[in-house]
Amino acid sequence: MVSSVETLEFQAETRQLLRLVIHSIYSNKDIFLRELISNASDALDKLRLESLTDSSLESDTADLHISLEVDDDARTLTVRDNGIGMTRDDLVELIGTIAKSGTAGLLEKIKESKDAATAENLIGQFGVGFYSAFMVADKVTLHTRRAGTSEGTAWESDGEGTYDIRSVDGLPVGTSVTLHLKPADSEDGLADYLSPAKIRQVVKQYSDFIRWPIRMAAERTDAEGATTVEADTLNSMKALWARSRSEVTQDEYNEFYQQISHDWLPPAETIHMRAEGTFEYEALLFIPAQAPIDLFSRESSRGVQLYVKRVFIMDDCEALMPDYLRFVKGVVDAHDLSLNVSRELLQHDRQIHGVRRRLVKKVLGAVKDMQSKDAERYAKVWDQFGRALKEGLLEDTDNTEALLDLVSAASTHDPEKTTTLRQYVERMKDGQDTIYYLTGETRAMVENSPHMEAFTAKGYEVLILTDPVDEVWVDRVPAYDGRPLRSIAKGQVDLDESADNGEDADAEKARREEDFAALLSWLSTTLSEQVKQVRLSSRLTTSAACIVGDAHDVTPTLEKMYRAMGQELPTVKRILELNPTHPLVTALRTAHEADAGDPALPEIAELVYGSALLAEGGDLSDPARFTRLLTNRLTSAL
Repeated sequence: MVSSVETLEFQAETRQLLRLVIHSIYSNKDIFLRELISNASDALDKLRLESLTDSSLESDTADLHISLEVDDDARTLTVRDNGIGMTRDDLVELIGTIAKSGTAGLLEKIKESKDAATAENLIGQFGVGFYSAFMVADKVTLHTRRAGTSEGTAWESDGEGTYDIRSVDGLPVGTSVTLHLKPADSEDGLADYLSPAKIRQVVKQYSDFIRWPIRMAAERTDAEGATTVEADTLNSMKALWARSRSEVTQDEYNEFYQQISHDWLPPAETIHMRAEGTFEYEALLFIPAQAPIDLFSRESSRGVQLYVKRVFIMDDCEALMPDYLRFVKGVVDAHDLSLNVSRELLQHDRQIHGVRRRLVKKVLGAVKDMQSKDAERYAKVWDQFGRALKEGLLEDTDNTEALLDLVSAASTHDPEKTTTLRQYVERMKDGQDTIYYLTGETRAMVENSPHMEAFTAKGYEVLILTDPVDEVWVDRVPAYDGRPLRSIAKGQVDLDESADNGEDADAEKARREEDFAALLSWLSTTLSEQVKQVRLSSRLTTSAACIVGDAHDVTPTLEKMYRAMGQELPTVKRILELNPTHPLVTALRTAHEADAGDPALPEIAELVYGSALLAEGGDLSDPARFTRLLTNRLTSAL
């Protein structure tokens, strides 16, 4: 028996919201199927749960599933489930009336929004996924019967302001939603949702890990040409993150990783975690074995996908992983978020921030465990991702110590191996309280720098830092394990000369300063355009001169980086240091004392400065002049 049809109107605010959903909110039309499948999955979950506690339901839960049915002639797509179903009152409350507290305010914000993306973010606060069906359908028909009741209900609407509702006998338990599809139109972004290939693609992308089977009929032709119709299951249902680690093999992890990352190598590390309490979620994360080619590209994307109760929500969820861990791949499945949650909302969600903090600690902890238990694997991971991890020292102050523990760098201790900061500290000389380092473009350039001479001679280990990011983070991080980090190319150097020489170093230094005072003053004046000071050096043993910066000066390499990015910096004058024991310097002092007005002396001063600049990998302002002066000096010496 079919009862008379009752036509009801949507509430005024609901009509406005419905029009926005249908015509202007969602840019991705495919999500309508995700929403309907998610609703069906929820209905199956509810039936399974209620059947455990309410025997009066008398429902068969042996084969709970979702069916997708296509009718080419009628141009309909039906999403059917044998879940809990709805009563007439459920329909009116859940579908006929969208309006909730705050609807008017939400509508006002949507109207004021300047673009569709902002509107979509706002609509995400409301949760009206069922109505996304009207983006692709001229009419939607719904049939349902709730478990434990005998009367079914039919609901139908074209989404324009009214809906029809009536009672229907003889319906099975569950719900079917039939979409009377609009014609496919590439200009309007409407795909052919009657195409089995398109349906499979959408299910695979958005609903692959729904726990219930999603089935669709498919024709099979045997060897004799006979055709049969069978039901194909479209989704894998392999939500590995929802299973305990003991239930999943490493081969399954590897297969899943390769599926979501499109990487042909197995991951270097698998992180499987579950959090329970006020905010429940599961996470399955992977550290790749090899860096993607776009790791340092501006267009590089992050690799963590967000699911809500096994329903795909978005790729590259920025709120879940900081930029310096953008290489981490995987899935986070939250239990307590709306399916329509937007990126904007996630960025400000307190619980999501808590999830992010725990995920970061898990990833850094996994790399730390690798460092202590499998040095070879750690070395490979650091080689691939160390530069990105060091970016965290610029942006993640909460994890500075954890990141410093992971830092691995070349050093003068062993030309074949890198060292951690912890290992460096354990090897420090008695009385040494400073971690020394030198930055540069290449290891060879750093190792051969004049700045290294005194440190090499006295056996002090120096870290060799050649990544561009090293130029920045060493200035942001004052110390490690209570030991300050210090560039050997900045400030004064005091390596305790008195202890080595057995004499009063201060008196010796004062005597030298007096002997060279006139030369240093003359050089400071002569080279005033290039340097701000000329002084004697305690860091040189074999070179005649070197150029150093004050403790807080920008390094030349960093200055080049800023200029390459279009940021002009004020010219930083640096300091020229002379080795008072070098024959060239002592000869220059003697020549100056003999005839301070000798016209050759300014040219020699330029050559000393230019040579020091070249020795550290700097650029001459006038290479042609330097070459000419050097040629003249060599000619006169022959």
